[in-house]
Amino acid sequence: MKKVKRFISVGIILGIMFSCAEEAKNTSIETDEIQFTKEGELFLLKGEDTLQKLDIELAESAYEKQTGLMYRKTMEPNQGMLFVYSEESMHSFYMKNTYIPLDLIFFGKDSSIVSFQENAKPLDETSLPSKVPAQFILELNAGKAEEWKLAVGDKMIFNKN
Repeated sequence: MKKVKRFISVGIILGIMFSCAEEAKNTSIETDEIQFTKEGELFLLKGEDTLQKLDIELAESAYEKQTGLMYRKTMEPNQGMLFVYSEESMHSFYMKNTYIPLDLIFFGKDSSIVSFQENAKPLDETSLPSKVPAQFILELNAGKAEEWKLAVGDKMIFNKN
């Protein structure tokens, strides 16, 4: 009799678990789209000339740096996200959960461009490293680095709101 009760109890528990799992599988959670929040402005410079002015969001905290532009569906042409690190070091990014194709522009501690990763493919988990140490990384819509003819040595300045 004990074995029969145990068998029935296990059967009930398994039935509940599979029922909940099936319900969870067929249920999706709707979330609000993440909105761009202007936290500063960034100017891309070639010599003394301003090439472009951008509204930027800043990625400064560990959480902001880990998530970056993940889960976003769009970004305006004059917007970007600037990752700010306390010192120069090697940095590598990937496009996990990122739906927008991006250009990544790596800047050294003197705010000059040191390397690029252009046309990063959405949802691709391939490593996108800087070729040399960088302190700032700017994420833009893909194709902007080429469109604006950015080159190693060009500079940026930014200010926070």
